Amino acid sequence: MDKLNSIQKDDILLEIKDLYYNSGKKEILKGIDLTISSGNIYSIIGVNGTGKTTLAAIIMGLNGYMPTSGKIVFNGTDITKLSVSDRAKLGITLAWQIPANFEGITVKEYLNLKKDGVEPEKCLRLVGLSPDSFLSRTLNENLSGGERKRIELASVISMRPKLAILDEPDSGIDMASISGIRKAIKSFKKIGTTTVLITHNEDMANLADHTFLICDGKIVKEGMPNDVRKFFKKYCKRCDHVGEVREEMLK
Repeated sequence: MDKLNSIQKDDILLEIKDLYYNSGKKEILKGIDLTISSGNIYSIIGVNGTGKTTLAAIIMGLNGYMPTSGKIVFNGTDITKLSVSDRAKLGITLAWQIPANFEGITVKEYLNLKKDGVEPEKCLRLVGLSPDSFLSRTLNENLSGGERKRIELASVISMRPKLAILDEPDSGIDMASISGIRKAIKSFKKIGTTTVLITHNEDMANLADHTFLICDGKIVKEGMPNDVRKFFKKYCKRCDHVGEVREEMLK
């Protein structure tokens, strides 16, 4: 049985209730309900175009992503109408697929930007990078895609957020870097940060304690990662009905 199916009220960090979002051109999210407890890793999986990244942007409160209706409650506070800066102050952060580019800044300087009292060496070790090899390098100094992604994850660790949303952290990197990315994601749990992992890769989703499957802007399955993974492979991976929830998926 999925131990996270029975979440104690005191453990709830994030609740999304009947969330709808219309971009002005189409309805993207259609009644999302999900509950996330403190200290765990969650994955939200689905094929491209099903609303995963939109949901991440709405949780973070990015400009242009105000829900049409519904409620977002974080740590007991209704944050539905709060700005992105106010949400960041409460302990929410978002790491995008493509890390921000900073010219001429060293890795050490970048990690120290985030919060006072940061230990850059420790942050790099947690994501599997050698401080001796990386601290003095600039962010645009011949770094591979995987190294740059791990440095970005180290910067999120340096902030010690209550909730970290990672949007497609394995996107655009070589296979040799995947193990480092996986180690980096696991490190969030070690520092007590709750993690929401956005992905279309079922192997990456399997890192989670609990998985949500999104299709056509709805949560159509949730539970143990392996169970959701099997469902995803059966109904979604080779689906020719993108943007449409088939009746047999809901049985």
